[in-house]
Amino acid sequence: MSIFIKKIRPEDLSIPTKTELNLHKLNRYLSLQILAAIVMGTLCGVCFPKLSMGMQWVGTSFVTVIEPFVPPVIFLSIVSLFGSMENLRLAGRITIRALVYFILVSSTAIIFGICCGLLIKPGRIDRTFLETISPPKVEESNYHEWLNVVLQNSMLIILVLAIVIGLFINQYKYRNKVLVVIDRIKLILLKLLRYLFLLAPVITFCGIAYTVGRYGLETLVPIGKMLAGTYISMFLFVFTVLASLLAAFKVNIFVFLGTIKDELLYAMGTSSSSSVIPLLMEKLEGLGLKQPVVRLVTVTGNSLNLNGTCIYLGISVMFLAQLNNVSFTFSELCNIVLIILLTSKGASGIPGTGFLALVTTVSSIHKIPVEGLAVLLSIDRFMSEARAITNTIGHSVAALVVSKLKNSP
Repeated sequence: MSIFIKKIRPEDLSIPTKTELNLHKLNRYLSLQILAAIVMGTLCGVCFPKLSMGMQWVGTSFVTVIEPFVPPVIFLSIVSLFGSMENLRLAGRITIRALVYFILVSSTAIIFGICCGLLIKPGRIDRTFLETISPPKVEESNYHEWLNVVLQNSMLIILVLAIVIGLFINQYKYRNKVLVVIDRIKLILLKLLRYLFLLAPVITFCGIAYTVGRYGLETLVPIGKMLAGTYISMFLFVFTVLASLLAAFKVNIFVFLGTIKDELLYAMGTSSSSSVIPLLMEKLEGLGLKQPVVRLVTVTGNSLNLNGTCIYLGISVMFLAQLNNVSFTFSELCNIVLIILLTSKGASGIPGTGFLALVTTVSSIHKIPVEGLAVLLSIDRFMSEARAITNTIGHSVAALVVSKLKNSP
């Protein structure tokens, strides 16, 4: 039976409310709206650069509004999961399988990004344009600063806290009443999130307009090879590595992506895979994937399984090395894979954290001048969108694979 066929429950047969129907109508043309926003944002940045440079606050404000909703929904989902679980060994088995999957796939993504960087050679470009780019100065970070980044990851802290409280509720006499209240609060927050995400086209327009207005197309064109190389690398990773994983369970990658297209568009519009986690969990559970797997894998994966970020870090290191005529031995490349495997865990899918992880990575390698990072700042908005989409696809595939593993509970 297809994973997209689920058991029909009585509540599924209820007539949709007027609010839900209006929401569905607004989402119907979301892809067209975001595509139009990208085109219009680019034109606005070219024609009205000064006006466009003042639009940065819109995207920043939107993420600021969205972020407070994400931790509570994730927290409530995990509390509800552990509070209602009859067999607690189930969570242990899921977690072990998920961690093994994360390490293997993340390592593959890093190697994939490095190999694409070596083949495409995005850093073999004219260096004369470098002096035209003057983003804010990037401060060099410490070799062991990646550890602080990982420890400061709020999502992992929320996960641990939610598990502890969930286990406490699991043993509580009136746990069913508590869980009903928790689920109702979560549903209210999810509905509010869906309405907020209707602003995704506006956020996309402002973000693109600011980037083009701030740096100008004439500045972005010379490093277009790096931008194109990153998108090609992520595209190939999704349609080779992740598609193969899905094919092993007889799932078509195109059909699968079609079912999560709204969540992918939200991720692209906001440049954040973290912000769509609550909606993605709801969608995957609705597709019939096992609830414990979906909740554990997507939440932990948002810190430990960022496929897009891993690819970005791998190809970016190669770009900066080529830009500065730096070469690596095989043992050094192996060391870089391990460093990225660690530093990528601090990039929690929020806009900008991927670049911060790159700063830590480059500082840890010591062979690449930190000043070269300024070049990548000018296209980080476009990079962030690619990372967000690939990360979201990675979360979804991970949930399916772990859910469908043989003898999976």
